[in-house]
Amino acid sequence: MSTVSSEPAAHARQAGPMPTVTMIGGGQLARMTHQAAIPLGQCLRVLAASPADPAAMVSADVVLGSHESIDDLRRAARGATALTFDHEGVPLELLRTLEEEGVQVRPPSRALHYAQDKLAMRQRLAELGLPVPAFADLAGPDRETARTRLGDFGDTHGWSVVLKAVRGGYDGRGVWLTDTREEALAVFDEYFGAGADLMVEQKVPMRRELSALVARSPFGQCAAWPVVETVQRNGQCAVVLAPAPGLAGPSAQQAQEMALRLAAELGVVGVMAMELFETAGSEGADGRLVVNELAMRPHNSGHWTMDGAVTSQFEQHLRAVLDYPLGDTSPRAPVTVMANILGAEQAPRMSMDERLHHLCARMPEAKVHLYGKGERPDRKIGHVNIVGTADSTSADKGVEDVRERAERAAHWMSRAEWTDGWDPHS
Repeated sequence: MSTVSSEPAAHARQAGPMPTVTMIGGGQLARMTHQAAIPLGQCLRVLAASPADPAAMVSADVVLGSHESIDDLRRAARGATALTFDHEGVPLELLRTLEEEGVQVRPPSRALHYAQDKLAMRQRLAELGLPVPAFADLAGPDRETARTRLGDFGDTHGWSVVLKAVRGGYDGRGVWLTDTREEALAVFDEYFGAGADLMVEQKVPMRRELSALVARSPFGQCAAWPVVETVQRNGQCAVVLAPAPGLAGPSAQQAQEMALRLAAELGVVGVMAMELFETAGSEGADGRLVVNELAMRPHNSGHWTMDGAVTSQFEQHLRAVLDYPLGDTSPRAPVTVMANILGAEQAPRMSMDERLHHLCARMPEAKVHLYGKGERPDRKIGHVNIVGTADSTSADKGVEDVRERAERAAHWMSRAEWTDGWDPHS
């Protein structure tokens, strides 16, 4: 593991001819960003909590420390051209301190605020006229005022509501879907009593979930990938279909335009994912789009770009934070499907290496990306991309065939079971 200079950031000099980007967090997103940095001749430095973090295992420039320590953040930022993120959990006051000291934080703290705070995000989107679910703030007032506010909101919307933690939730955590007054009040009493800041939203009658992934540079150049469909299971993204099957052209354009406009309005630098609901249309009509969440970093819904797009989200993120011209976002095939490899309830006896051996033999077209993480139930430990062939179409049959293969491969890597019953030893 290499070390970083003790020279103050304001007077640091690059050790080599190419820039260094620091990424805060050593998870799989940093690991895959490191892969993208190598062909660009760059060195990705990571601030990792442990040498066993996925990115720390592969990067030559690792700073061990905490994203909640200003001293550790300063050590990681020293000499870097830009500082960016594997996750959005860095306290904003620490980022503001770095910015005041001259560190190029990308995305800047003023933008990242809206990815960290769901209530602030909802309020800002509503101010901009972007479509969001009806919502109410339960975080500010005292308990009885907040409980009354929840009661009024629930009565107005028939108690089909979603309670959310304002900060900190992801992959279904910090989100509670309720259908009755009793359920909603029970969640409120438990989590408000535990000190959580809460908000409440109307549950959107949706047809499916979508994601519009874009990138923006400090120069203001923007780029958008095709809008994708995301399939959620237990609050986690399980499958991504790229591009979203059957999405009407005007709806796809609207989603991209909303994401690009928001990235510009907020001053985002780097990759941003806008997660959306497509509502259920009536009598065959197309549904409308409603914004659900934002992420200001590479995102699970963009992993398909590693094999299915001319420029991956990870390369694009580096281009953006370094203010390079952005890359081509065109898809390489009519359809690409990503399936997450999630830890099984009981890890298989067969080793991951042997599972990979069998998958490579049976499905040589499968592009496997493993994160170097230990297996535990529902943990994201990798993903599989299947890129459709030249004769694939966006018709249902073509998409479903590619999807079946991607999910079959991911299921095998998770559980050492073939969903079609195939026995490699028979």
